[in-house]
Amino acid sequence: MSSAKFSVSALPLASKSQLLIHSLTPDTYTATPEEFRTKVLVETPSLQRRARLLPGPCHFSHVSPFPVPFPYNIEAPVPASDDNQGSYIEKWLAGREAINLLPPSPNHPNAPLRKHSSTNRDQPLDLIGISETGLRDCVPHLDVGDAFAVLGVPTLLNELDDECGPYPSDIKEVVEARQDLVDILSGQFMLMSPPKEELSDAVPFAPYSLRYSGHQFGSWAGQLGDGRAITIHVTPHPSNPDLTYELQLKGAGRTPFSRSADGLAVLRSSIREYLCSEAMEALKIPTTRSLTLVSLPALPVAREREETACVLTRMAPSFIRIGCFEAFNGPTNMFFFGGGQQKPDLEGLRVLGEWVAGSVLKLGVGDGKAWGKELVLDVARRNAKMVAGWQAYGFMHGVINTDNVSVLGLTIDYGPYAFMDFQPNMIIYAVRALLNSLAPLIGAEAELQGKAVSAGWATDAPAEKLDAWTRKGQELRDEMERITQETAAVEYGRLMRKRLGLRRQDHTDESTLFKPLLTIMEQHRLDFHSTFRTLSSFKPSFLSQLDQAPSPDKNNDLSPELHAFIAKLLSATPGPDKVAYGEATAEWLGWLEKYSKRILNEKDEWSDVEDADAERKKEMKGANPRFVLRQWVLEEVIGKVERDSNSGKRVLAKVMHMASNPFEPWGAEGDERPESELEKEEKEERSCSS
Repeated sequence: MSSAKFSVSALPLASKSQLLIHSLTPDTYTATPEEFRTKVLVETPSLQRRARLLPGPCHFSHVSPFPVPFPYNIEAPVPASDDNQGSYIEKWLAGREAINLLPPSPNHPNAPLRKHSSTNRDQPLDLIGISETGLRDCVPHLDVGDAFAVLGVPTLLNELDDECGPYPSDIKEVVEARQDLVDILSGQFMLMSPPKEELSDAVPFAPYSLRYSGHQFGSWAGQLGDGRAITIHVTPHPSNPDLTYELQLKGAGRTPFSRSADGLAVLRSSIREYLCSEAMEALKIPTTRSLTLVSLPALPVAREREETACVLTRMAPSFIRIGCFEAFNGPTNMFFFGGGQQKPDLEGLRVLGEWVAGSVLKLGVGDGKAWGKELVLDVARRNAKMVAGWQAYGFMHGVINTDNVSVLGLTIDYGPYAFMDFQPNMIIYAVRALLNSLAPLIGAEAELQGKAVSAGWATDAPAEKLDAWTRKGQELRDEMERITQETAAVEYGRLMRKRLGLRRQDHTDESTLFKPLLTIMEQHRLDFHSTFRTLSSFKPSFLSQLDQAPSPDKNNDLSPELHAFIAKLLSATPGPDKVAYGEATAEWLGWLEKYSKRILNEKDEWSDVEDADAERKKEMKGANPRFVLRQWVLEEVIGKVERDSNSGKRVLAKVMHMASNPFEPWGAEGDERPESELEKEEKEERSCSS
């Protein structure tokens, strides 16, 4: 891996062939990065802020970050201007766009992108978080300067200690790298390719937002799109040039897809996504990733109450969703104030599909070969594995709409969520929508006997032919749903066996172990994660006394070890006084006997280790988190950051560290010392751990 480090404005840019903006169709009003830079931003900047339907074939629109209060407070000119109202508004907006080209950094004079500033837009910026794991995994070549030192030592104590380092740097280059990070990832400054005369071989680039449509809670919503998300950079991973990551600002201002919204994000929701995406990654559940949080404390945002703005930088190889396909062949056309849905554009559908199949999913189907069916099935498999991870770890996504389902099978758009319902059916609904969009193309490919459709494939096709292709393509539905269900079931079984320390697959596991275990938890209101963590300490030998001296009432035969173990299982409930201990103990005994038998039946799988119980415990501790990002923990963190950023960002950093390392024995787990002898930090860790 290359050890070279770059400040954010000097990061390497993906090649032209890797950039979506050079393979898909741009908004006709922002046709090229050069036109966007020299015309739109200077003469008609309102085009990128005005809610509108993109022309039929367009996949994205160039748009610049613009985190300012909305509705815009455009003051009347003094003295009165001769401009008409529209012209004056354009000048007012242009004066606040980041269009002033800054000199290149002396350290990176040939950087592919250049930093641009605004003369009439300035506000306080407060870096409140950087994800160490996101930085390490996605952009290890990014130089953040002394940003971690500025954030301070992670702690749950919410107490500032001026004598506790590390300290901000006094080295000019280090400070500049941190400031560059804050400037760009707050949306205050912008990155674009330089003018051709300055760097003739530069790859043209300007920020952009995607168009997509979607079903929301079962109803067709028409064009949606990135209403508050803007991709500002795409950089290759230094150890794998074929892998690129988009850096996307969420909450950076209005885009053409904002409809009546302000394009901003509040501190509260930004913290939730920032923490949870890295928590999901730590659980090995596919997800978009977090990089930074920058608070804009002077920017008011109207929600249920007035809150302050925050910009989250998130990362993924691609942010394309199922809704991107629905945008080009949705179920119905419509128009309403601020939104609607365009007529189908099957050529735009083909262009998008070829890009996704080749450059995003990397299906490797070969030039000229049919890709539609393979695309649908691959997206189905990826999302089935993702939702199986949600199920196995009790994650509930509150907004599984087709515009929030990634073609890469990544958990995306953390709106309302919680850790604990059954969601695979919603993913099937989403991949059905994908199939419906691509059905005519898949049908046409079938008619071509495995060849891909070519440009203009549906231009002159009569309605009867399109209907026939659609019906043929929809014949894939049963196979797609079967693959989705089977993939989810297999992955769920794999993860549940891992959580229970089992190495061998058994077709009866679901009926004899998984479902009965979840039933016991539900009936006695036992905590999902604490129960699994406690089960890691179980040994089949706990049941040996029952085997040797059975009696009519097995509850009387409990060994001290088994009694203590079941008592610990039953303590993981918010209402211990409501637990029917006799009934619950009997149910646990019945389940533990089956579990013990299952463990003993796979002795051969553990023949390579000296102490199978110890090794199984170790593996289970590595699959069952000690720390879980629960709702009350989130609310406490959010409250602390809202009340006092200086101390709150240190609490945020510690919770991020715990969420990114959830299997560690936080809070001196297993330590027999009394609570009074624990360190303050250990006590705080224990209070928020499972």
